[in-house]
Amino acid sequence: MVYVAMDNTKAEGIPLCVDLDGTLIRSDLLVESALMLLARQPFAFFLMLVWLLRGKAYLKQQIALRVELNPAALPYNHEIIDWLREQRGYRRIVLCTASDAMLAAPVATHVGVFDEVLASDGQLNLAGANKARILTERFGEKGFDYVGNAPVDLMVWQHAHAALVVEHGHALSTAAAKVSAVERRFVIRRGGPRAWAKALRIHQWIKNVLVFLPLLASHRVFDVEALSASVLAFLTFGLCASSVYLTNDLLDLAADRQHHRKRHRPFAAGNLPLAAGPAVAVLLLVTAFALSTLLPYHFIAVLAGYYVLTTAYSVRLKRIMMLDVVVLAGLYTTRILAGTAAIHSKPSFWLLAFSMFIFLSLAMVKRYVELLTLQSAGKVQASGRGYDVDDIPLIQSMGSASGYMAVLVLALYVESTASLSLYRHPHYLWMLCPLLLYWISRTWAIAHRGVMHDDPVVFAVMDKTSRILGVIAAVIVGSAI
Repeated sequence: MVYVAMDNTKAEGIPLCVDLDGTLIRSDLLVESALMLLARQPFAFFLMLVWLLRGKAYLKQQIALRVELNPAALPYNHEIIDWLREQRGYRRIVLCTASDAMLAAPVATHVGVFDEVLASDGQLNLAGANKARILTERFGEKGFDYVGNAPVDLMVWQHAHAALVVEHGHALSTAAAKVSAVERRFVIRRGGPRAWAKALRIHQWIKNVLVFLPLLASHRVFDVEALSASVLAFLTFGLCASSVYLTNDLLDLAADRQHHRKRHRPFAAGNLPLAAGPAVAVLLLVTAFALSTLLPYHFIAVLAGYYVLTTAYSVRLKRIMMLDVVVLAGLYTTRILAGTAAIHSKPSFWLLAFSMFIFLSLAMVKRYVELLTLQSAGKVQASGRGYDVDDIPLIQSMGSASGYMAVLVLALYVESTASLSLYRHPHYLWMLCPLLLYWISRTWAIAHRGVMHDDPVVFAVMDKTSRILGVIAAVIVGSAI
């Protein structure tokens, strides 16, 4: 156990001891620090297993030695902090946590209300019975009040003068009342189904509609077997993508908390328990691959490739300038390959070439919008990315050029033998070219004005003009068949 004296000034009244994880902050420093280490060194997972053999306190210490936590970015329970500031005037306030002292001390310094810190030290894990023993030895039986948030804190409340409970619901305070006098409850809101739906990004499943493109392009919409396979492929990709979204959010907490919008994501904001994230991510991934066994083995291979690539993107590739947008375009194109594999169809050169250019343009839009937002906020460099605001003109020119290349591919397809074999009136498809030119030009113009949604795919779905153009395009294609 590490004892850190932060203020030797004595105050009257019963000392107030405050837990950290889940109480002072809406997070867990062990999970936070472990995820931070894994984001930089994925193979450190195996080291953690070795460290754990020497005890949880040793594990916490070894992780703390290898990470640098920003205490200002943590999701705090501000109601508790405000109350602690009121209490500080007439009694001693102690941060008593199972987190390692190297992480707990900076948090205490940042909050600025604590007189001392009691924390784990690599040998003693200051939780449960150990915490109760240390506090009793230091302040005496019933000689302290304790603020906690978990069932394990019942061991501490048994020896406390009063219990102050941080909870969602009433179960914990009811249990605490049986072993101590409950002086106060702090009710915190936990994310429910809506928070989980946001974390899983169910709305992003719209991107997986791309698996239906090979079905549409091969004119097999009324083939029940092919349609069923495409629907299953859509569901499988959605589950796999949600698993990756969770993993990405867990590994990118620090960067997300510095982003104007991403800081409101459920894990970054502390609305969902961090420890539940990895378990749900694994469950979704296992379910996705279990369902994929009902589809051709080529589809399983594509799904595995998608998972590896998107995981590599989340862990490392998104930080490499230009490679990140190429990988994003490739991930969209992989969905088309998956749709092709699901229906036992041959990949279309024209469809793949078109998708690479159009999605590279949209990926560039995404980065362009992010950099414009940074520029307006007076910042120079994107956190966790390889770009700075000086790259804005370059990204704009490359992105718009890629979009126009997609129009060129479409034009060449109209005059190819491939279109002649699939359409009775392929020359009607020429009308798609000006539509696409207009949509790409308009998309970049909106982005240039700074009013584009930071996800251009979501923009394409929600934008009224885009939907109208989509209907017109569908009528043109239908007329050409």
